[in-house]
Amino acid sequence: MILGGAMRAPGSEDAVVIEKGKKAGEPHVITVNCPDRTGLGCDICRIVLDFGLYIKKGDVTTDGVWCYIVLWVVPHYDSLILRWSHGLKTQLLSVCPSCPTFFLLNLMSPSPTPTSVYLLNFFCLDRTGLLHDVTQVLTELELSIQSVKVTTTPDERVLDLFFITDNLDLLHTKKRQDETLVQFRSVLGESCISCELKLAGPEYEYHQKIPSLSPEVAEELFMMSEQLTDEEDNRAQALSDDMIKMKKNSSVTVDNSLSPSHTLLQIRCADHRGLLYDVLRTLKDFNVKISYGRFLPRTQGHRDIERFVQVKDEKKILDPDKQSSLCLRLKAEMLHPLRVIITNRGPDTELVVANPVELSGKGRPRVFYDVTLSLKVLGICVFSAEIRRYTAGNREWEVYRFLLDENCLFQLGSASVRNEIANQVRRTLMGW
Repeated sequence: MILGGAMRAPGSEDAVVIEKGKKAGEPHVITVNCPDRTGLGCDICRIVLDFGLYIKKGDVTTDGVWCYIVLWVVPHYDSLILRWSHGLKTQLLSVCPSCPTFFLLNLMSPSPTPTSVYLLNFFCLDRTGLLHDVTQVLTELELSIQSVKVTTTPDERVLDLFFITDNLDLLHTKKRQDETLVQFRSVLGESCISCELKLAGPEYEYHQKIPSLSPEVAEELFMMSEQLTDEEDNRAQALSDDMIKMKKNSSVTVDNSLSPSHTLLQIRCADHRGLLYDVLRTLKDFNVKISYGRFLPRTQGHRDIERFVQVKDEKKILDPDKQSSLCLRLKAEMLHPLRVIITNRGPDTELVVANPVELSGKGRPRVFYDVTLSLKVLGICVFSAEIRRYTAGNREWEVYRFLLDENCLFQLGSASVRNEIANQVRRTLMGW
């Protein structure tokens, strides 16, 4: 089944064509054919990741004016409810340049109007997995979490504040609001005491500005892996055998001998969900433009990525300092696209997860979803949770904090148990 048709003029719906697999387990093919711009591949991969899809292989070709991208994808989650045509395709079309003056004048489209932030708050009885069940409903409704404040009262009731935006930009309508509230009341069931959805006021800005991390936790969380010795890196990230093996088999090389006008980046590393996104967001932040590239199928758990790239003015990457900086950053993002630690917060145990924010201001998709899923599987309740933005090392980070309920099967004070939980969360985030 093909959602789309023959290629047409830029701006038409056929800039994105989705061909669904004919049999169970067969990859779906996403084809994007539109004017080119720096960072387009990153934006497409972020959307694919946000919809819970895993990229099996991919190709990209551009002449600097027009771009042709093909991705072979499969659902990563068994329970995934995917709106192929009205959800995924619509989001992909939204990032495709369509204005004819884009490639004639080489101008970026004007910045879109900021999306309205809404506050979803509900009060209900607590239970294991509640936070993930709520997050799954938000995901299926294509509502993005911008910030969260979850609090558990002494009588085991939960007050949740979700600051959300609507990927469909319809939450201002009564129909969309009613649909959202019906879905939430359905999940919460009889445990729901109250549920309300409204446009967020000044409390959103105030919520964002509240300091969120102690200097000691920030130092441990944000140490760049390329600046650490192996011993320090292993201690800081509580590396599992998977991660140690990953470090030993990762490489990034630069070759300027194969093309008179392009630099070849050759990347080899252990596979993880979102790998292509991590590579492309790094290139986007460095303002590196891809001319041709292949994302090869996984071989024995590893991936090979080849990219012919240029910097501004269609030049190679010749500056040794820039080469070194780019290679170090790429390797760091391949090894630690997400930082996971468990620390003390007063007398309590806290799980902290962080990921770098793109220079465009966009965070990594599905982090909150995956962390809450992992904790639900482990049978660990969340006493409180919050999401904040934090600046460290000249970069902005999205930080997720989960205060864990001590009433579980794990001895949370044990270092080995904490490492086990951190590794399980990391494996879920990485798709292992």
